[in-house]
Amino acid sequence: MAQPSTEVMGFTTQQLRTRIEIFDGNVTHHKHEINSLKQQIADLDQQIGKGDERLKRQKQLPYLVATVVEVLADLQDDDLGDESAAYDFADQKEPAVVIKTAARQTIFLPVPGLVHPDEMKPGDLVGVNKDSYLILDKLPAEYDSRAKAMELEEKPDVTFYDVGGLDKQIQELTEAVVLPIEHPEMFENIGIQAPKGVLLHGPPGTGKTLLARAVANACDACFLKLAGPQLVQMYIGDGAKIVRDAFMIAKKRAPSIVFIDELDAVGQKRFGGDGRGSREVQRTMLELLNQLDGFSSDNRIKVVAATNRPDILDPALLRSGRIDRKIECPLPNEPARKRILRLHATRMIYNEDGVNFGELSRMTVDFNGAQLKAVAVEAGMLALRREAEKLEHEDFVEGVAAVRSKKKTTLNYYA
Repeated sequence: MAQPSTEVMGFTTQQLRTRIEIFDGNVTHHKHEINSLKQQIADLDQQIGKGDERLKRQKQLPYLVATVVEVLADLQDDDLGDESAAYDFADQKEPAVVIKTAARQTIFLPVPGLVHPDEMKPGDLVGVNKDSYLILDKLPAEYDSRAKAMELEEKPDVTFYDVGGLDKQIQELTEAVVLPIEHPEMFENIGIQAPKGVLLHGPPGTGKTLLARAVANACDACFLKLAGPQLVQMYIGDGAKIVRDAFMIAKKRAPSIVFIDELDAVGQKRFGGDGRGSREVQRTMLELLNQLDGFSSDNRIKVVAATNRPDILDPALLRSGRIDRKIECPLPNEPARKRILRLHATRMIYNEDGVNFGELSRMTVDFNGAQLKAVAVEAGMLALRREAEKLEHEDFVEGVAAVRSKKKTTLNYYA
């Protein structure tokens, strides 16, 4: 026999349980709404903060960017010439500052402004009022954005084992670059100065860039690559600024290797050209010469340059004390071609018993390293077309024929 349900204030037990469940659901829903509203408030506060920051920047007066040229500790009337008549320096106790802007070459500031002169030194960037030229703020040091965009690696992943042949060149690079960085005491003990720069020259595709990356890996150095054509800019002084900023980055990340590819783009012999473009190229080269002379005491920074035309380079670049060592990277001989082909084949799946690398090396006379890599790529493409699981000797033979058909006549770079 069923027991009658208990009634509380006119409600049965089942009705009370139902109402409690409804209230619990409403509480949970309202908690979620509260959390959502809190998140919306936080987002709105963040947007308000950004808006206030933009409004604050817009309310500020614009100022010019200037460079500190000199800080004059004891200002004399003769330092300003005729401009001294406009100021009374009898009670001047703060040192004067000489700055340079894009609009005016040099400006003497008897009152430095909001930044104390002790905080400034030549070469610093400062913000000055566009009307009075008073220094309002000290700007952070920054490098040219194009120099930052250049190829910069903390440690390249290429080793000397990845370089086929060029054993003599590897030894010379090790003596000129790796030893001075890792063991500078060896040169100090014997009383000689370590080479400052190395020039790699030879036909295209012979492994000059690969050698530079491998030597940076060997000495755990930062690798900064500059392309010669990128150093030729349209506006006056831009190319020299890129060179200056790149060497400043190299100094801060020392030990480092600055690799300048296609050096002949900015290092050609000087002549009496009348064009503004030729003068800008010479100005960039002069800055490069200045930087090569600027770190004579720092053995942790080495310059490795590469070119296909060493005969047109300016003698000032190649003199002793700047780019000391000249290393030729010739076309690979038969043993070197065999090793290069084997190196590229090790990254593939091939028939180790069927592929004759000795025969392939004899078939690839006058091939450079880049063309030998192209042979391996063509062989792999042929194997993909016939849906093979392994590369056979015939694939490499057809790859040699395909590259040879695309190969242009041999260029004489030293004629």
